[in-house]
Amino acid sequence: MTPPATARTTAPQILARCRDLVRPSLAEAVQRLHPWPAEMAAYSLGWSDVDGTPTPGSQGKGVRQALTVLCAEAAGAPGENAVVGAVAVELIHTFSLLHDDIMDGDETRRQRPAVWRAYGTGPAVLAGDALFAMAVETLAGSRNVHSAPAVRHLAGTLNDLVRGQAEDLLFESRPWTGPDAVLPHEYRSMADHKTGALLGCATGLGAVLAGAPVPTVNALARAGRHLGVAFQAVDDLLGIWGDPQVTGKPVHNDLRRLKKTYPVLAALSTDSPAARRLVALLTSDRPLDDTAARRAADLIEDAGGRSATLTEAHHHLESARDCLTSVPLVPMAVEEILTLVPFLIDRRM
Repeated sequence: MTPPATARTTAPQILARCRDLVRPSLAEAVQRLHPWPAEMAAYSLGWSDVDGTPTPGSQGKGVRQALTVLCAEAAGAPGENAVVGAVAVELIHTFSLLHDDIMDGDETRRQRPAVWRAYGTGPAVLAGDALFAMAVETLAGSRNVHSAPAVRHLAGTLNDLVRGQAEDLLFESRPWTGPDAVLPHEYRSMADHKTGALLGCATGLGAVLAGAPVPTVNALARAGRHLGVAFQAVDDLLGIWGDPQVTGKPVHNDLRRLKKTYPVLAALSTDSPAARRLVALLTSDRPLDDTAARRAADLIEDAGGRSATLTEAHHHLESARDCLTSVPLVPMAVEEILTLVPFLIDRRM
């Protein structure tokens, strides 16, 4: 899915406009937290160092909050109507990263120590809980007349996130082969709940806060979920072949952790000679050192895992496009949504 040639603004311009719109309300929400969780939240958002020193220019791209604003505009409302939703989405996204890094044992995030490494596990859990609560409070306390359905929409997302994370954790204890092995379609379901749900929340909330009819809300939420699954597929590729300067993590990081990701599961499902050699490597009693991790990455590619994952990502991108054309929307806003897609998908490997 490529950005439309008729788009009048670039992706950085779109993101900057939406960040400028959302940032004051997001900062206000963070400031309402207890000072200690607020400091950890600011660190996680890239606003400050671990000692609280501001770090101008290091903030994230803000793609999720931008999607919330743009989907309100696509539904025919001013972007300002969706700011409260964009704040809630950004807070929930940050909460999920804090807790995911603890559960996954990831020590780095955005090329610096994860919050739990910088502040400790207990404080990081507390900061995540504070962000979760503030997201709900922000939506519930909104003056937007559609805040009640927006809170219900967010609640459904939170249930999906828990379900997806539970499935992801349970995958770790399941074998690589046999009747209890994790299959690609199970992984796809997990990604839909864990990653797809949050992007679907971002797009759907914009429509809800715009007062859009149910078919429009559903179409935009489905588009976001498809984008989320595509994002996860690319994230899985980066976890094996990603450039450490981009990912902030060592190359072959997911393989060293023996994490069950889509490229590995797709490769194993082929029952090819490369897949059989990959099983032997993954089930050996020895941890994967640099040489073994490189060998595993080569076997995954030989067995078709890399190409299958790219195909999966492109399938969901096209499904997202179909959702955006299935209901009447403001064309310029749709163009801007499509212009942002490379920031979700086209990351260097």
